[in-house]
Parts: sequence; C-alpha cells; structure tokens
Amino acid sequence: MTLAMPPEQLLRWYIEAGVDEAIGEQPLDRYALAKAPAAAPRAESGQQPRRNEPAAAVPSAPRATTAHLAMECKTLAELKAVMESFDGCDLKQKCQNTVFADGNPEAAVMLIGEAPGADEDRIGLPFVGASGKLLDRMLASIGLNRGSAYISNVVPWRPPGNRTPSPGEIEMCLPFIQRHIELVDPQIVVLLGGSPAHALLARNDAISRLRGRWIDYSSSGLSRPIPAIATYHPAYLLRTPAHKREAWLDLLAIRKRLDGRP
Repeated sequence: MTLAMPPEQLLRWYIEAGVDEAIGEQPLDRYALAKAPAAAPRAESGQQPRRNEPAAAVPSAPRATTAHLAMECKTLAELKAVMESFDGCDLKQKCQNTVFADGNPEAAVMLIGEAPGADEDRIGLPFVGASGKLLDRMLASIGLNRGSAYISNVVPWRPPGNRTPSPGEIEMCLPFIQRHIELVDPQIVVLLGGSPAHALLARNDAISRLRGRWIDYSSSGLSRPIPAIATYHPAYLLRTPAHKREAWLDLLAIRKRLDGRP
C-alpha cells in the first residue's frame, strides 16, 4: 500500500533532511566525467547542446597557481577581487557567490570555518544560517560580536549538497586563507572544526583532541607566530549539543587570552 504525502509536506521533509538542490532524472557517473576529455565544439554555430548532456568538467588549478595569486595581493580588497575572479576551482562553477569574510578586519580575533553552506552561498557572507546564529551567541557569551571579530572560511565556495570539501579542494584554497590571515594579522586565530584545524595547523588529530589547546600558527608572511585554538564547529554543536560544555571552556580560554590573563 502506498501512502500519499501532500506536496508541501514532502518538500518540508526534504528540506529538513538536508536536500537543497534538484538532481536530474538521468544518473551521471561523476568519476567518469572527471576523467573524460572535453567535448569537441559542434560543427554548426549556435547549435544548442542536447538535453541532459553533461558539460565538460572544469579542472582545478594546482596549489602553486593559487599560491602565486595570493602572494601578489597586498590588501584584503585585492585578495577578494582575485578570489572573485578566480575560475580554477570546480566549486566556483557551481556556487552563487564567493564567500570572502564578515566582521571587522581590525579585530583581535579571526575565526575560520570550513566552507559556506546554502544560506552563506545565497547571501555571500559566512555563518549566516542556523550555525551562524549559534556562533553569534557563542561570541556574545564572551563579550564579542561581528563588530569585534572577523570571520572567514578555508574554502570560499560552497561544496554541492553542503558536503565536506575534499582534501584536494582544501589544498588548492589553502594559500588564499593563509594570505588572508597574513593581511588581517590578528592577535588570535580560532579554528572552527576539524577541517580548518587540520589544514592550517598541519595536524591530523581528531578535533576532540586538538580543541582547547593553544598552538602557534606561522607562515612566511607573518612577522611572528599567532596563537591559534581549535574548537567545535557550531554546526556540529547543533547536531551534538552534549559537546557545548567543552566549547564553552574553549570560549573562556579565548576570553582569558584576550584579557592578557595567564
């Protein structure tokens, strides 16, 4: 027996389950498409592609390319312009916006997340959805807000379906966020989640082991190491609220460091 569900109820169920984009009726082998050569131009000018015909895959640029582009930037405005015009990442072809940053670049604290979600991609700012609201409450608990903090992500483009960025995507985008940190030159870096902690601290420990520890972050463009601390990503805390107590301890450590207390 088939139980019919009203369309609006079905749509609500899909949204709550995390489905936020339409998929074609015909299955596509993405692995085969990534390996396939680009299709040759059609003989007739202006001829439209056949329906459901997949577009040629856009290859990702090597890290050396993004490293060169990033190091050429002398200001945040230049870095933002370079990232917005960059077309060497597959993710860029499938998102709406390059999510650069939010908050005060003169702030003492720079928070770095993983990658934009659907709300962030639509609006063009980091942490504006449910996890962003929780982050705002977390900051407020230690006397901070978006006027006294600066927020960005390791990957500036939303992965389809809000999936975790691949190691290759993170590796390619890494020079952008490294240069971002150098140009902001904050007093403290807060890494929200395992992906930014692993990428920027070059450590593979689980976030449960990395969190709460002060680890110096260094790069060639910094005049001195910056104290960095990892904690749980707000989205993770929404799914597993039992870890909020540990996140609160991390926030207290950040406040203590900002106040210059040992």
